[in-house]
Amino acid sequence: MRAKIIILAILISTFVPRLCSAQATAQSTIVLDTIYANDTKNVALFFPEPIRQGITGSDNFVFTYNREKEQYFGLLQAKPGKESNLLVVNRNGSIFSYIVRYKKQLSKLNYFIPASNSIGNEKPIVTDSILAESSEERVDKRTYYYQKFCSYLLNRKQRIGRIKKRNEGIVLSVENIVFDKEELYFVIRIENNSTLDYDLNFLNLSIETRQKGKRKSLQRLYQEPIYKHNLASKIVEGQTVLFVYVLPKFSLSNDRRAILELNEKDGERNIEMKLSHRYINNPN
Repeated sequence: MRAKIIILAILISTFVPRLCSAQATAQSTIVLDTIYANDTKNVALFFPEPIRQGITGSDNFVFTYNREKEQYFGLLQAKPGKESNLLVVNRNGSIFSYIVRYKKQLSKLNYFIPASNSIGNEKPIVTDSILAESSEERVDKRTYYYQKFCSYLLNRKQRIGRIKKRNEGIVLSVENIVFDKEELYFVIRIENNSTLDYDLNFLNLSIETRQKGKRKSLQRLYQEPIYKHNLASKIVEGQTVLFVYVLPKFSLSNDRRAILELNEKDGERNIEMKLSHRYINNPN
């Protein structure tokens, strides 16, 4: 009897670690399903919770959903090109990720996605409670979210259009405008292609309104950012900086537009950029 117990113990010690290792490997490797779309039909994706955000990795794929009123479904379309990915976050924080590919002939137009397809939740799992507490003390939860989402946007290569203006080697461009929750995120780039460092005095965003009547005039209302991410006070010669302005959500009528003003400290290399209401009202 004692010999049987010893043999059983040896078997357990041999095979249990291997089994645990295999389970850990299986959990860490997530195989993403593929969804096919084209440019002639809408492919509908129905989720278990309302969609809070949906992002594609390439411009030849477009995922549309109701940004004003959260709904359970979104529509996917694609143009010919390389495969990409689709990331969807539900209202409860559940994350869904798929490979998306263009296909001329589609055999499936509707996808009913179960909650079990979620690859995780956006709320980070903190293993060190001491570090978590110190992080909570430094920044509130909302600022922490701004930091993480802004960093994510800076690592993306998505653009909303060619919005660029230059003055004496200084180039100001708006790379992207993204709507998330109740805010608009402006991804802005400043390039210093001159031979002198550029000291930033201010970068302001205002809304300009055309006053109707016999005496036509323009009125500007400054918009205060909620949060600024990665903004530099000096852009040295040959340097490019990329940063994000976070503002409360707003929309513009046809007679209004946004104005971005870049002003140099103790200099005259100033830039004024006009942003059409079409860019503001149709963010990514």
